Amino acid sequence: MWQKALRIILLLVVLAPLVSFLSWYFTPKKYLTAAIIDKTVFNTDGQEHISFHWVLNHNRFMKSGSEAYEVERDYFGFFPKKDTAYAIKGIERFPAEALSLLSDDSDMLYITDTYGIYKQEWYANYSKRPGVLYGGLSEKDINFIKQMKAKQKPVIAEFNCLASPTPKPIRAAFEALYHVRFTGWSGRYFDSLDENVNQELPSWILTNYKNNHNGNWPFTKDGVVLVNDDSGTVVILENETHLNNPLPFVYATAAGQERFDLPEKEKYPFWFEIMESDTQVNTTYASYQLATNTAGAQELKKYGIPNTFPAVINHSDSDYDFYYLAGDFSDNPIGFTTSYFKGIGLLKSFFYNAKEPSDRGGFFFNFYKPLVTQILSETYDQM
Repeated sequence: MWQKALRIILLLVVLAPLVSFLSWYFTPKKYLTAAIIDKTVFNTDGQEHISFHWVLNHNRFMKSGSEAYEVERDYFGFFPKKDTAYAIKGIERFPAEALSLLSDDSDMLYITDTYGIYKQEWYANYSKRPGVLYGGLSEKDINFIKQMKAKQKPVIAEFNCLASPTPKPIRAAFEALYHVRFTGWSGRYFDSLDENVNQELPSWILTNYKNNHNGNWPFTKDGVVLVNDDSGTVVILENETHLNNPLPFVYATAAGQERFDLPEKEKYPFWFEIMESDTQVNTTYASYQLATNTAGAQELKKYGIPNTFPAVINHSDSDYDFYYLAGDFSDNPIGFTTSYFKGIGLLKSFFYNAKEPSDRGGFFFNFYKPLVTQILSETYDQM
């Protein structure tokens, strides 16, 4: 009897992936032209936009005819080649007429990252004056955004669109367009603040903090680092010292849970921005919350930083929707291959470690995937 049960189990293990793939393969294709901007691409993996491509592919959205979206080629921005060679294929190269045509042809726009590429990061042992090789929102970008808005086509933008190296006049134009404001503060959770242990702590964060604190860096636990884009000021919230829970969490409103199938609460251990939004014309569907204790609340108060702030902002006008995702939401270390299997969400717990504080897989499957899937579905239905 047990041998028969074992054969059945083995058969199911073999057949399940095949059935899942075939179910995905025979799902009807849908055609949607998404203009994607990513200026922070260090390799062909496309880490900063792979999550969006994953959702497009998983839901069978095609760019044209029978062509699926490809991570390494279907975006506007920085294209790495062998060694230190690269190509720049951004919106900036479009003359006015071509830009207008692009806004006609595009069904939606997603700006995943404009932080860009810096010379000292791209070239090994770069000894000349540091600077931006390519990055920041440009005049052409903001013109394209305005054209998409005028034609009532959805726009999604996320971290890092408004911080450096985006020029302040362009930042102001973007903010006025959608009634949002970047406070200048960004932050991230680090699983260790010990500079002798965690090699992921950026050197400029250590330098900036030490310059203002007599060379001291007394932190050894995990916690949240907050940095001001304009002044370079660094604020540290250490676990237990300033925080009851070191991890930032995103809390969805009742409306966010209903419209986008978002979880009520999900940890978010990566880069985020502290944004302000005009509640008279915008809807906040989810907000960050930092679990500060008394000392942490006092530390934030010194710098005028709130402990609760928007994570998902929606500016809606008639049939038009704009979304600002105040975090590096598209940057998730996921395997693109899993997008070819329908029903993969039923096995999502196998693809991330919920007990690992820095693991972003849970955020992708529980929050990002349903959010973007619903936005794409609504966009397609309104075409």
